[in-house]
Amino acid sequence: MLRVLAKMGVEKIFASPGSEWSPVWEALAEPGVEGMPQYLSTRHEEVAIGMASGYAKSTGKLPAVMIHTTVGSLHATMGMRAAVREQVPMVVLTGESVGFGEDEGPDPGGQWLGHLSNMGGPAQLVEQTVKWSFGVNNKAILPATIQRACQLAMATPKGPTFVSLPMEYLFAKMIRDVAGDLGYAPGATADPKGIEELAKLLVGAKNPVIVVEDAGRTVKSVHCLVEIAELLGCAVCETRSTGSLNFPRTHPLHSGYDPKKALAGADVIFLLSVIAPWHPASVTPGSGATVAILDENPLRHDMPYYGYQADLCLSGEIESSLEQLLAALKKKVSANDSSRQQRAEEIGKKNHAQRKAWRDEALALANQKPMDTRWVAHEISQVLPADAMVVEETITHRLALHRYLDGVKPGSFFNGCIGGLGTGLSTALGVKAANPKRPVICMIGDGSFNYDPSPAVYGAAQEHNLPFLTIMFNNQGYLSQKSGIPKYYPDGWAVKSNNFSGLHIVPCPEYSQLMKVFDGYGEKVEEPGEVRKAVERGLRAVAGGQSALLDIRLKAVEDIVERGEG
Repeated sequence: MLRVLAKMGVEKIFASPGSEWSPVWEALAEPGVEGMPQYLSTRHEEVAIGMASGYAKSTGKLPAVMIHTTVGSLHATMGMRAAVREQVPMVVLTGESVGFGEDEGPDPGGQWLGHLSNMGGPAQLVEQTVKWSFGVNNKAILPATIQRACQLAMATPKGPTFVSLPMEYLFAKMIRDVAGDLGYAPGATADPKGIEELAKLLVGAKNPVIVVEDAGRTVKSVHCLVEIAELLGCAVCETRSTGSLNFPRTHPLHSGYDPKKALAGADVIFLLSVIAPWHPASVTPGSGATVAILDENPLRHDMPYYGYQADLCLSGEIESSLEQLLAALKKKVSANDSSRQQRAEEIGKKNHAQRKAWRDEALALANQKPMDTRWVAHEISQVLPADAMVVEETITHRLALHRYLDGVKPGSFFNGCIGGLGTGLSTALGVKAANPKRPVICMIGDGSFNYDPSPAVYGAAQEHNLPFLTIMFNNQGYLSQKSGIPKYYPDGWAVKSNNFSGLHIVPCPEYSQLMKVFDGYGEKVEEPGEVRKAVERGLRAVAGGQSALLDIRLKAVEDIVERGEG
């Protein structure tokens, strides 16, 4: 199993396994064996999946994950479901028993029959949360199944694959090897005729707008998109749920994070690697606009509903498809087209004014206490290192982070919560495992933090010497859980009495004290003028080998509710 993983390019195994993996541990301990994947124990299944996700996002490489049978698989399902939606490749391996001690050979133990087995086994248990799931049912096919799981994970659209390996087969002698050194099939570029048609649409449009969400997985894709936008002289809008940095955020053509606003008056809308650009899906902003889609999974077969307009639908690997689109546009667009230059200048002036307004908003909050998210995000942006890698797991603070962290470089921003909360810290740890010499910062809400298995994360960071900085946006509650009540019951009892159930996280813990048990650095920040200095102290601690946590106290949820600022 380990040899096949290594042959398929797997360099790291993120593990939170159980007793079924004794044969693997024995193999890893064997002296003189070279070329095996690095094994990192993570102490929790969600940490293992989250680390694999961060590692894959920041390297493009395939990681493996080892977890504990049915019970570990259930812990992992939330992270695997997110990986499916985000198209993040990983091969997830779990154990099971098919003999329950009745066969000859090593006895897996009575716990399997009494506590660990489910009808259909782990593979059936998780099949709705992965791209492909299979329980190995014969030891002869084990090597080829591992190989196939790796290939399917990396095939377009990428995603997590899942293999359940009976413990009895792990003890057995291998009787068949893989059929050959089959590598990965490169993702197919979109259909050339479709790219040509898309180029014609964009060139012929009076007001084309590009909406992008997760096309920035590679730096080259970002550079291609910049050239395309500059050739066309068109606006580029990221969504609020953007999973990577798709377009330089200080570029004159970057038009914010509100597609409905950006698409007003658009006659051609180009949706590039976007899940949900607007809501409701069936109402397209811009009456009469033509909508073109390019994605590795454009019709989202894994979603129960997808009612977006699609006049031109292209399926293809993003980077190579953008390269072909750029080449097609260069043949059709004149470098001296004054109308496009004028349009780009108008868009640039509008966007510059918007960014200035955002900065003015933040600076106007410089002396407000308790602090506002916008001020905190602005201050962080002023001291963020040029080579920083940022992972974000927030909900209500997300828009401010997008607006103010505009110095982050392509390939250095990652979303850590699409599909569910609980993997942001782990994603940051995975990014750090892939980039041990770069500063990694996880920006997280206090609500999100309570979903993450933080002791396992910081313990693994300490064990493997992977320190990173956590910046907590602490409003002492779940602001997002309050938003529905005033909307649906504006004159209801909750609004009248200011009694919102499920809103608070009180008493507020001293989160910074958690770091002491992991030999880390913790600090509570309450003064607006201390934010920059605190971030600098946290970064110095990380540079010195300590994980750090800054608990930044914001205006409490209770105060926000009282003033109607939800």
